[in-house]
Amino acid sequence: METPNPNAAPIARTGVMLLLIALCGIAGISTFYFVREHRQSQQLATSNQALTANLNQVQGQLQALTDKLNALSAAQTAPAVVSEPAQPRPSATVERIHKKPVHRTVVAHKPQPAPDDPRWSQVQGQLSDQQKQLAMTREEMEKNRAELDGRLNSTRDELNGTITHTRDELNSSIARTHDEVVVLQKRGERNYYEFHLDKSKTFQRVGPVSVSLRKVNLKHKNYNVALMVDDVELEKKNVNMLEPVWITLSDRPQPVELVVNQVHKDQITGYLSEPKYKKSELSASAAAAPDKAAQ
Repeated sequence: METPNPNAAPIARTGVMLLLIALCGIAGISTFYFVREHRQSQQLATSNQALTANLNQVQGQLQALTDKLNALSAAQTAPAVVSEPAQPRPSATVERIHKKPVHRTVVAHKPQPAPDDPRWSQVQGQLSDQQKQLAMTREEMEKNRAELDGRLNSTRDELNGTITHTRDELNSSIARTHDEVVVLQKRGERNYYEFHLDKSKTFQRVGPVSVSLRKVNLKHKNYNVALMVDDVELEKKNVNMLEPVWITLSDRPQPVELVVNQVHKDQITGYLSEPKYKKSELSASAAAAPDKAAQ
């Protein structure tokens, strides 16, 4: 019979704690970056709306001034009406003498164009500056949006990769059959207790806890159980098959894990795993270590 390695449990516990701390750190950093980038995007959108409103106002003022200038130019360039002075009616004798009609040509002077209004040039300059500023702001917004999308995609990919890796590690530690439970037992990291429970209100002892099967949904492969943990009754409802149930005990350094890998009519099959050593045993080993080192 193999002698269990006393250093395996502390090493495994340290690895799990480091993994959880790393996951929490990554999740916190990702949330911080997402909130900050989302806030910057909202600020840029607000600035763009303000600039658009200012541009619309300037364009309205420009249109009104243009209408006034057009009306003024139209009034100044209107053609002058040339009236020919009335001529006295010739007498009948003169009409008979002068048989050929006399043609007179009236020359109308072309009106001179009105000089450019300096206000027009000023408004055009202001409009050009506003358009340049709006174009620069839009370009900066597009650049920031592209950079924000890149950061979000990178953070999302990194977080998804971490979650996938962690899920794979957790799935690899869940046994679906009795043979896989045996493989986990051979690792020597935890104690494993297999069980078969029928639907009943009576509790059955499984390792450090007591379990009672209350309901089974064969169609959806889930169940309800009642647990007696440290003299306190707990109830877990609608637990799916292969979904681990973590139970924290007062004298265990890590949670106890309960997994159901088979669901039948009014019956479930699974296992419960607990840490190899209790807190009291680890404390005793830690206290004895300095004494051995001193000897």
